[in-house]
Amino acid sequence: MTTDAAHDPRAPRAAASVVHYADEADLIVVGYGAAGASCAIEAATEGAEVLVVERASAGGGTSANSGGLIYVGGGTALQSALGFEDTPEEMFKYLMAACGPGPDEKLVAPFAEHSVAHFDWLVEQGLVFKEAFFPGAHEPETDESLTYSGSEDCHPFCEIAKPAPRGHFASVMGSKGAILMKTLMASAQRRRVRVRGDTLAERLIVESDGRVVGVVVRSAGEERCLRARRGVALTSGGFIWNEEMLEQHAPWLRRCKMKVGTENDDGSGIQMGIAAGAATIRMDAADITLPVFPPVSFREGMLVNCQGQRFLNEDAYMGRWGEISLLHQDGRVWLVVDEPSFGQPKHIPDIEVVAGDSIAELEGEMGLPTGSLQQSAAFYNEHAARGEDPLFHKRAEYLRPLSQPPFGAIDLLPENSVYCAFTLGGFHIDADGRVQTPGGEAIPGLYAAGRTTSGISKQGYSSGISLGDGSFFGRRAGRAAATAPT
Repeated sequence: MTTDAAHDPRAPRAAASVVHYADEADLIVVGYGAAGASCAIEAATEGAEVLVVERASAGGGTSANSGGLIYVGGGTALQSALGFEDTPEEMFKYLMAACGPGPDEKLVAPFAEHSVAHFDWLVEQGLVFKEAFFPGAHEPETDESLTYSGSEDCHPFCEIAKPAPRGHFASVMGSKGAILMKTLMASAQRRRVRVRGDTLAERLIVESDGRVVGVVVRSAGEERCLRARRGVALTSGGFIWNEEMLEQHAPWLRRCKMKVGTENDDGSGIQMGIAAGAATIRMDAADITLPVFPPVSFREGMLVNCQGQRFLNEDAYMGRWGEISLLHQDGRVWLVVDEPSFGQPKHIPDIEVVAGDSIAELEGEMGLPTGSLQQSAAFYNEHAARGEDPLFHKRAEYLRPLSQPPFGAIDLLPENSVYCAFTLGGFHIDADGRVQTPGGEAIPGLYAAGRTTSGISKQGYSSGISLGDGSFFGRRAGRAAATAPT
């Protein structure tokens, strides 16, 4: 840890050098998205005085701009009302398989075990969920409140854990992320949480023993010091908008056209923590989504690489499409369809398509090795006619021979398509949101949650996990900070 701000603008300031504190609270929360709001609510519920500093004029951030999908399960009231059986054990098995390789069991276990209680807490804050299920392969624009939001019901995960939909939405037409944040911020306001907008956190304030006791902020062009009697919680988002950090940790993400997040997802909170001695892990991890659905008919096609070979079951979650296409196939992939399965992707308006009256002609137009696509299509069609997929086990409802010309191939190279990405790497935390050092010790007075941390997803992802684990571990961080000694 260094306190030399001349060389590192994020270097913490020594508490002994602070002459005056402009404000103070038991807990200072940096960033007012779902993680920060949940942290503030829980700390205030425990009796702490909470001050939130938010660099934007108002709270919400990426959470408000999101689809509002919250990943919870294990047998929530909504799941049960709609006839879906789920248990914490099945949820745990799925997450350990889908959030890897190497997800942190110490985070996944409490998230699964207490997920039902967390859903109940969300309802207590004022979120309303409609007893209606959305069966599509994408986020609904209607007011249904439950959907499959990952790969729970497809191979290989459906063999590992009993499938159950765990994507929970507040029941509202339009922006579900906005209503989520409106509800959480109203709950925080009822608990007398104070918020300072247009206030940029720049550095942490630390004692000589390393304890975090405050934040240096900038507001209206002036630097101010804020004192935290019990601790500081960093909940300021990831770093998808920081080109230098992307180049250092995950340069392949720079090929993704759509950065999921606001420009305030610039890694500043992560940098502040690193300067104070925090450990980061999985900084190369990201959610990479290829939003090809709708139309759902694309699941009937063949996803092939530059050798004309299939490499994934096409009924998989869109995030799995994106991750495996970019990281395992360098993005050099095509979606092969016939006339009935073709459609205009809603979220990829400018698609690059080549066509042919036969698979052989299409293969030539794609520039694939001679015979490669023809062999793949012949094998696929033979088994699809019997409702089988011996290679990748696509569900029978999406299996049929691709036999009706004209045939098309949609170019899914990142430069010709739309890959959506945000970062998953960040602070190493324990189950109570305490930020760890590289040696595995908690930094006194420093907490974190949301995409500022490396949460339950270490690479694989399911939609809603960021709002799910961000709000869950935000609450735990708030509770831990509120009950910490002064």
